[in-house]
Amino acid sequence: MSSPASTQTRATKASVGAKNLSACYGRVVPGSAAEDELIQKHLPLVRQVVGRLAMSLPSHVDQDDLYSSGLVGLLNAVRNFDPKGGSSFESYARVRIRGAIFDELRRLDWVPRSVHDKARKVQAAMQQLEQLHGQPPSDEEVAKALNLSVDEYHELLEEIRPATFVCLDASPINDDEEENRHERIADEAQPDPLDCTARREMAALIAKRITHLPEMQRKVLALYYFEDLRLREIAEAFGVTESRICQIHSQAILAIRSFLKQQEDSETKQLNLLTAV
Repeated sequence: MSSPASTQTRATKASVGAKNLSACYGRVVPGSAAEDELIQKHLPLVRQVVGRLAMSLPSHVDQDDLYSSGLVGLLNAVRNFDPKGGSSFESYARVRIRGAIFDELRRLDWVPRSVHDKARKVQAAMQQLEQLHGQPPSDEEVAKALNLSVDEYHELLEEIRPATFVCLDASPINDDEEENRHERIADEAQPDPLDCTARREMAALIAKRITHLPEMQRKVLALYYFEDLRLREIAEAFGVTESRICQIHSQAILAIRSFLKQQEDSETKQLNLLTAV
């Protein structure tokens, strides 16, 4: 049986080791033992991100491929993380892991173009209704605008669900453009003042839009993106089906997209007016 003193010594050594390890972020030598130790320490984070994303993907998407891509994102996070940036490594790594997985999904082109087209039609209808009434439209209003019943509209939301899980990161800026915002943003390891300003403005716009969403949509987004709950767990918490939570999530994401597109169109019109003078 170990003495209290020896137990305290081991705990102190472990604490010092953890501090020394955390000091290695962003400064590790590629291929070193320290880098490998950091990677091994955060492998559960990759599994967690892949597991959550896999729930919204078709069955033919190989999770092993996504896991491999996630490892690349984790490796980049370990090599490029700046502790002085103000965020935790876990938060930074999660973004890099998701980004690497989305890059792989885009390369695989796993979402059919027809699904993206349908998602854009729903988004356009929501945008027009919100401009007309000055508030987020209800299910009934969107369904009517699309010449669908409410049940058919809910079925459509289920069909376009895969597109809504990646749209904030991978949506085309214009319908005819293949380029996306993710590809226009420079590597986070090379921060640019304009990029940082654009990110802050984008975050402010999204936060502003979220405050005007229906309460249920706000709660689902908060539980899914900030509390890391699975859709099934959120459904259990609210006593509804997982399918219904998926619909609510899709509606919230599409509402945010339509708001961002509206802001973008407004800025474009203002710019055109200025250049025409």
